[in-house]
Amino acid sequence: MAFHIEPVTFSELPGWHTDDPTPVIAALRRCHRHVATAKPYRTGSLGISVDDLLPAFEAAEFSFSDAAAARAFFESQYVPFRIRPDERPRGFVTAFYEPEIEVRSVPDGDFRFPFYRRPADLVDIDEANRPEGMDPYFAFGRLVEGRVEEYPDRRAIEEGFLAGRGLEIAYARSKVDVFFIHVQGAARLIYPDGARRRITYAAKTGHRFSAIGKLLIDRGEIDAATVSMASIRRWLAANPDKADEVLWHNRSFIFFREAAVEDEALGPVAAAKVPLEPGRSLAVDRLIHTFGVPFYIASESLTHLDGGRPFGRLMLALDTGSAIVGPARGDIFTGSGDEAGDLAGSVRNDADFFIFVPRAAAARYRHG
Repeated sequence: MAFHIEPVTFSELPGWHTDDPTPVIAALRRCHRHVATAKPYRTGSLGISVDDLLPAFEAAEFSFSDAAAARAFFESQYVPFRIRPDERPRGFVTAFYEPEIEVRSVPDGDFRFPFYRRPADLVDIDEANRPEGMDPYFAFGRLVEGRVEEYPDRRAIEEGFLAGRGLEIAYARSKVDVFFIHVQGAARLIYPDGARRRITYAAKTGHRFSAIGKLLIDRGEIDAATVSMASIRRWLAANPDKADEVLWHNRSFIFFREAAVEDEALGPVAAAKVPLEPGRSLAVDRLIHTFGVPFYIASESLTHLDGGRPFGRLMLALDTGSAIVGPARGDIFTGSGDEAGDLAGSVRNDADFFIFVPRAAAARYRHG
């Protein structure tokens, strides 16, 4: 996807002078500790590497007294560039959250829809083992008697393909709730005794993500101008006889791993291998962008995330997603629980994307 970037000044970032980016510094520190002890983040096609990011990571370890000091830190470490996609004047943002859901360890008459662990016959696919003719999008497949094939899809699994394997983590009351947790990629599970556990993304069948909201818009069932998670849920509740067929349109199916809720204030560990910072974490296209890079997102139409004010906030690239494709496409993490879900569900806004390039690397992009 063609795009270019152009340098701007910090004073050109709408709302920068009132933003408090202190939480982003805490997230930078977590990234620093991860890359110091584990595999570095993959460099996106834009070319910003972990080596480029390290000076800012290291400088973030110092304390910052207030919002002004935090802004001064970013101004000293980075140069802002505006991302301009060639095919449209602005970028686009949506939002995601971590649902909380009541579950049971064993199924009963009400709680009977499972979350699954990764099956043993699901294997990673790359160019070394990809069968001839298989869609290059597939990153997972099924290993059967030494050969790799397409894994059964959502419909096949919900109709019993995985039954009897002991892969169930817990059971929810609603198939629709399970579906939307697949879309979000994580959840906090609440058990009857008050225990809380987290499930996070482990793998998927490999099929392309197909948005059921778009399907319902194309069928004239929901107005494109008002589509949201809430409106999709209302339609599914009002049309139970059609719900399975609509849900099965999205053939992608997610498998989870269990994790403890170690810090109630933070979200799940995401693709960058660090916990998400609520309100300050952004899912990006990882083929283009590198995890750990700050982005300033500005949108005058997105007001409900900031108490009615136009949105202008520094965020950190910490996650990715199947639907997050393009240089100026982002998904904002709003937090955990129903309130965060209410915030996330209606975010579909044009936005300006500004990427913060480390100063040592900025010369490579000034004329790009």
